[in-house]
Amino acid sequence: MSRRVTGLVSNAVAEYEAVTEPLLRRVYVGLREDNLDPRQVVALACALLDWFHCTDAILEVVERNPAEVPQPEMTALAWRILDDVGFEPGFDLAPERLETLRDALRIFARDLPTRGIEGEPETEVLEDWFPVGAGVRLADGERLNWGGHILPSMCDDLVMALTSLTIMIQESLLERTWQVWPVCPRHDLGVHGSEREREVVWWCAGDGGHMLAPVGELARSLGPSSPRVAR
Repeated sequence: MSRRVTGLVSNAVAEYEAVTEPLLRRVYVGLREDNLDPRQVVALACALLDWFHCTDAILEVVERNPAEVPQPEMTALAWRILDDVGFEPGFDLAPERLETLRDALRIFARDLPTRGIEGEPETEVLEDWFPVGAGVRLADGERLNWGGHILPSMCDDLVMALTSLTIMIQESLLERTWQVWPVCPRHDLGVHGSEREREVVWWCAGDGGHMLAPVGELARSLGPSSPRVAR
């Protein structure tokens, strides 16, 4: 693709986001606060149609008189439109997602002393990343983002948030030190974070697979004072 074409595409994407993003946010906030303005839904549907989005919900909103659409029906149409375009509210619009991530980090942090890492880590919203997500900063100031970052959509429930967080931090520590952690003392194999029956655990592949410990309770299996890593 030539630079000129790339530039045109980038400009088109920027223009699309400049037009639709504020409308998407306003409609979502209206839905969230049970204060939906039907005119905002119509404006959003028209803007999306101008950009060649043509779903059933968008067409229905555009073609009908909003004054004649009952509020529950308009609410359902608005949710369908947000779903059709894949709108994902960020931590600013859905702060409960960030609280869920913080709860997950408090659980995971109980395992860090087994890796020789002391102090309380903190979540950090990465405003300069795209899409905006969250990372982790250790007490000594080091960021653990080698394994990517946590998107708001990964934080709809505690199990999902803790699974994503465990994978990110484990990969980040591996990239930083080139040492596998944690290690199963029985099989001398590196274990990995895994969701098993709605519980996030450290899972070892030895002997057909077994749980070493739930995430957050690793010290019971390894002991908190002597970090065990594979070199």
